[in-house]
Amino acid sequence: MESKEEFSVLVGGPAGAGVFRSGLVAAKTLYRHGYYVHGDNEYPSIIRGGHQWMIVTASLRPVYAHGDEVDAVLALDKETVRRHRDRALEVIVADESVARGEEGVVAAPLMKAVREEGAPSVAVNMAGLGFIFGLYRGDVEKLKSVVRDVFAKKRSVAELNARVAERGYRYGLEASEKLGLAPLHIGAPVPGKVVIDGNSAVALGAVAAGLSFYAAYPMTPASPILHLLAELQKDYGIVVVQPESELAAINMVTGAAYAGARAMTATSGGGFSLMVEALGQAAMTETPVVIVEAMRAGPSTGLPTYTSQADLRFVLHASQGEFPRIVLAPGDPYEAFMAGFDALNLAWRYQVPVIVLTDKYLAEGYWTVDEPPMLEPEEGKVVRGVYEGPEPYLRYRITPDGVSPMAIPGTKGALVNANSSEHGEDGYATTDAETVRAMQDKRFRKLEAMSREANERGVKTYGEGSIAVVTWGSTKNPVLEAVRDMHDVKVVHLTWLSPFPSERLASELEGARRILVVEANKTGQLAGLIREHLLVSPDGFLGKYDGRPFTPQEVEEWITGFQEG
Repeated sequence: MESKEEFSVLVGGPAGAGVFRSGLVAAKTLYRHGYYVHGDNEYPSIIRGGHQWMIVTASLRPVYAHGDEVDAVLALDKETVRRHRDRALEVIVADESVARGEEGVVAAPLMKAVREEGAPSVAVNMAGLGFIFGLYRGDVEKLKSVVRDVFAKKRSVAELNARVAERGYRYGLEASEKLGLAPLHIGAPVPGKVVIDGNSAVALGAVAAGLSFYAAYPMTPASPILHLLAELQKDYGIVVVQPESELAAINMVTGAAYAGARAMTATSGGGFSLMVEALGQAAMTETPVVIVEAMRAGPSTGLPTYTSQADLRFVLHASQGEFPRIVLAPGDPYEAFMAGFDALNLAWRYQVPVIVLTDKYLAEGYWTVDEPPMLEPEEGKVVRGVYEGPEPYLRYRITPDGVSPMAIPGTKGALVNANSSEHGEDGYATTDAETVRAMQDKRFRKLEAMSREANERGVKTYGEGSIAVVTWGSTKNPVLEAVRDMHDVKVVHLTWLSPFPSERLASELEGARRILVVEANKTGQLAGLIREHLLVSPDGFLGKYDGRPFTPQEVEEWITGFQEG
């Protein structure tokens, strides 16, 4: 029997049952079998209880998004059987106590395996994973090695879970003879690839760019960035602080950057709302701050654990007045790593606020992506130690490119005078009309070079065709999955949204028979930007605003209607 080229499994259960840990183990194990993998989860915003699930999709070719159906379901409670029965193409596995009275569910001795190893009942999730991999005749040694890695913080716990998984695997292997399912492909990990989530990727990208100060107040789905950097702070010399609020976080970041630290914060839409006034302060003082805004559904508290792309217009126009800013929108963890790296370099190169716009789907989802390269941070026009310029130091000196020398307070020979009110070159407040115009013009001259970078780096294309599907951020993943076998379709993906890459986008859309826009909001915010900047109205807009990411099936069906028209 030929091995499976594609395989998908859903793990579901109540909060506290280790659903997401199980999904992570499944994803990394399938990766070590030689598959590309993608993992996505869903959970309610309640303190205790509630149904959670995670889907892991694996393929021998790159996989971007999960579909509506899965090969196997591991049900850790009856609620999972009830909710996901119709999604299972081949098998639903549950412990004997859960399977009792449930037609078509494989009753597996999972709790028996747990008791035989003397493990706590919560380890039933590892027994269940072992059973699934036994059922599909996977490599138990690869499974055990992943379990040990995932539980590596405590060796005894890691070994106990590995034994439970192995015992579950043996029971699954016995059951496989009766069910006769096609076995998993067993190979080696795809060379040069890693499995990582978006939050971890953007954090590591910032570390690669020399991050030295991070302050953030926990807010889903950005909180894991704080958790990871707290673990890494001693190894990489990063000061990590959890202050009392998002207001405190952005002001601490601004102060740290003013003092010479490469600083960043992360939040979601509600927290970013609180940061808006300080964003303007950073812009006026030309202090290089980086904000990661991981979108979730709003307004207000909205759906705090679900995804959205509805904050685009908000971050483009946040804060009073006018000032240049950079907004990056990575679509996968590799791009998230590069965005984290680029954001700090860009902030210090141009002395402007940089916002990295992600969302729950990207932030908490896992993908197999290229291993990021080794990179070195850039300093920009920064003066540290001693100022040796031929003229007296002026913090806001008018320059041809709009970027002034930035001396760190305490620099010998430089009086650093920053001011959040309008000011002259020396930093002292002014209301003189001519000076006000000159300083605003100076700040906006930065847009010339920023726009060149946006047009050079801010648009990616996949495939060729007369139908152009335009998207941004993580929505590129279900779109790429939807069109992989379609003809005459090109995907145009924006990773820079401010400055808007008008010239490059216009070039990519030239000659298109149909221009379609897909994004996870109701009002078509990218579609509106295309009308605004290109004076072109898209021929179709597909929005989704129920908190769930697009599925490839719904995108494919929608695009097909334009192919036939």
